[in-house]
Amino acid sequence: MQELREDFVLAGGDVNSEKSTAPFIIQFSPRALDHLKAFPKRDQQIILHAIQVHLTIDPDRETRRKKKLEENVLAPWELRVGNFRVFYDIDQENRLVVIVAIGKKDHNILHIEGKEIHL
Repeated sequence: MQELREDFVLAGGDVNSEKSTAPFIIQFSPRALDHLKAFPKRDQQIILHAIQVHLTIDPDRETRRKKKLEENVLAPWELRVGNFRVFYDIDQENRLVVIVAIGKKDHNILHIEGKEIHL
């Protein structure tokens, strides 16, 4: 696993995929990196793997894991990874996914940086 630094970027996708479009690059905001670093290493690996698998190809296609959100203070999209939630925005023109926040959901309560967040 790469070191989690401010310039942390995940390249992803399967270059041999049936799709002819290039995979999206995953970029983390400084705050999202802080959120990620707050989790134990094993949880970080689970989250990073899910981001690479689910957001490098078709990040804007809704699935059971990926959901377009109503307007809110965090981001337009959510990736569900077990109890974890990854909030992201998409720059189609530059084929870039920007991770803006990462939290954990306990029942109906979302926690980011130890604070309860209401969407």
